[in-house]
Amino acid sequence: MQSAPVVFNLVVKYKMTSDHLSTTFAALADPTRRAILARLVSGGASVTELAEPFDMSLPAISKHLKVLERAGLIARGREAQWRPCRLEAGPLKDVADWTEGYRRFWEESFDRLGDYLRELKNKEKKHGRKQHGQ
Repeated sequence: MQSAPVVFNLVVKYKMTSDHLSTTFAALADPTRRAILARLVSGGASVTELAEPFDMSLPAISKHLKVLERAGLIARGREAQWRPCRLEAGPLKDVADWTEGYRRFWEESFDRLGDYLRELKNKEKKHGRKQHGQ
């Protein structure tokens, strides 16, 4: 089997990074935090700017930011009184790398399904379609 080394490598890689991935996935589990990250894709922003679209207090937004910061998904700077937040995409690459093996698995599965459906269609054409009641 050719896929065995890939699966083994994915398992080894997963075990080595599972704590980091767990922290990243936990941070990404909340829709508010995902929305904050989506906002930061366009550039740095202050806590106040990040809080604007949400119906929650600044301390609540700050708690979300602390979770993102612990996961390494954002970094906070200091410019006088302003504490801009910026996206740190490294952990997202780790998530993408981890999911890559599963993407390949599904693509290969869909390819096999496509081959099987073409085979059925060819058999159907070759033998003709059976009518109901025959």
